[in-house]
Amino acid sequence: MNKLQINGLSKTYANGVKALANVSIEIENGMFGLLGPNGAGKSSLMRTLATLQQADSGSALLNDIDIYNQPSELRKVLGYLPQEFGVYPKITAAQLLDHLCILKGVSKNKERKELVDYLLNKVNLYDKRNKSVKGFSGGMKQRIGIAQALIGNPKLIIVDEPTAGLDPGERNRFYNLLADVGNEVIVILSTHIVDDVRELCTKMAIMNLGEIIYHGAPQDAISDLRGRVFQKAVAREELPQYAENYTIISNKMVGGQPLIHVLSETTLNNGFEEVTPNLEDVFFSKINTSAVLV
Repeated sequence: MNKLQINGLSKTYANGVKALANVSIEIENGMFGLLGPNGAGKSSLMRTLATLQQADSGSALLNDIDIYNQPSELRKVLGYLPQEFGVYPKITAAQLLDHLCILKGVSKNKERKELVDYLLNKVNLYDKRNKSVKGFSGGMKQRIGIAQALIGNPKLIIVDEPTAGLDPGERNRFYNLLADVGNEVIVILSTHIVDDVRELCTKMAIMNLGEIIYHGAPQDAISDLRGRVFQKAVAREELPQYAENYTIISNKMVGGQPLIHVLSETTLNNGFEEVTPNLEDVFFSKINTSAVLV
């Protein structure tokens, strides 16, 4: 069983932006969702764990590896798919993976060939092995990204906003691939897309303004909201009035009319109906509450 222990990580950039504020969390094997809006600090935390930047204070341990004092040891067991996975456009998928295997220290030709073939089969791209990566769809490029993250039998895999820009079919294929590789290692899925966490993760954390504002099981967080979420369709010009009188956790357009979800400790009448909460309600309730408190 692998264990990642993060204790008191803080990071403030030169422009004064406080990206991480005393982040502490413990993560074990399996798919772990890190959910938060853009600018919440998710990518800063992922870059810090991937040794691409130093925190101002705090520590992080992967098993017995001190990530900041032993970065080269961490990189040997790290798979990383950043938000923008750049590729060499004029080479094939097999050539790209072969090159990355060399960079990871796989020096023997036969071993490298077997590993590349295995990885291409794993991500269902073997039949495209001689095609230029430049012509790949977004989903195919992300699958190549996962393939390179699997080089070297990693114990920690970090994927940062992996499904942004993918169509529904590509997203589902990516979900299946991530679920397949996430049994024996720690996979941290950093995303602002609630569906990603709902589909894949049994444990999660929500970040906002550089802080962890929830840590636990998605289903537990949903259960905590039962009996407290109400919805109502309202006119657009009525939104400011409802925002003043109720705790609106979300509103979205349905049939051209705003549908608001409201958090309340008491039963609401006046046209409201109680709804079964979902992870989106959890996300917005935590984010909106934390933003108000700061």
